[in-house]
Amino acid sequence: MSSSITSFFSSFFPTIHADAPEDKEQVDANTEEAQEEHEEEEEEEPEDVHPTIREECQKSAKCAALTKHFEHCQEKVMEGKGFKGEDCVEELMMHCADDCAAPKLFAKLR
Repeated sequence: MSSSITSFFSSFFPTIHADAPEDKEQVDANTEEAQEEHEEEEEEEPEDVHPTIREECQKSAKCAALTKHFEHCQEKVMEGKGFKGEDCVEELMMHCADDCAAPKLFAKLR
């Protein structure tokens, strides 16, 4: 009777049998093949265009005046001609560059 129950359940569920252990060389070869296939499947990441677009915007007519002002301030501070604790705030120039770059960047992402 137990064989009929077993055969009943085995009709719904496949029976799995353990295989004999493989040779170490064969396992190593299979592992190397799997690694090679995985490397072939990997794609290169696309180039990040954001820095290029941002730089173009900093040089654009819209942001050129702020960029020039920032660079002049940086030169003055680096030469030690600025007042004590002077720090050139880059925020205005970066806001201008970001406002210019955002639509161009999102257009490329589509």
